[in-house]
Amino acid sequence: MNKTLLLSTTAAFGLAVFAVFAFATEPASPVVKPAPIAIVSTATPTPHCQVPCGIYGDEMRFEGMLEDTATIAKAIAQIEEFAGGLGEGAPTAKGLNQTIRWVNNKESHAQNIQDVMGEYFFAQRIKSDHKDYTAQLATAHKIIVCAMKCKQDASPATAEALKAAVLDFYRAYEGKEPKFHEDEK
Repeated sequence: MNKTLLLSTTAAFGLAVFAVFAFATEPASPVVKPAPIAIVSTATPTPHCQVPCGIYGDEMRFEGMLEDTATIAKAIAQIEEFAGGLGEGAPTAKGLNQTIRWVNNKESHAQNIQDVMGEYFFAQRIKSDHKDYTAQLATAHKIIVCAMKCKQDASPATAEALKAAVLDFYRAYEGKEPKFHEDEK
């Protein structure tokens, strides 16, 4: 008998003996009281429930995407500021850390826009029988591509193109000119 098989057999026998003695007799009162179980999820919430519940907040989604776009633009500015200072000496650990955080933030907000477009607009709101379906589809796709380009590059032009794409989609989706809080300033 080889050594691995002998160890496996011994372990299996030990577990079987433990099970017999541990569960053969039940004590009059439990030795250890079972702890309540809490289920915690770390999943990112989706833009909406997809039940369908019939409750939609299109304006809120657009404002959220514009806020994400503004955050991407700020992240790009911060990354450029750090990159501009690289010629002045060796990068610091703090500077590198902050730059990485801004890059991660930029990625996260671009991904959020893509998630809203996919899970909310494509899955629930853009309807194939709408008269402007082709325009809605084309402008929605443009948002997804522009968000991807924001992930790939740290140029202010990518954030500007993303904002323009969100506003173009609004026009195709709502059939009117956008007017959001940021435009009132």
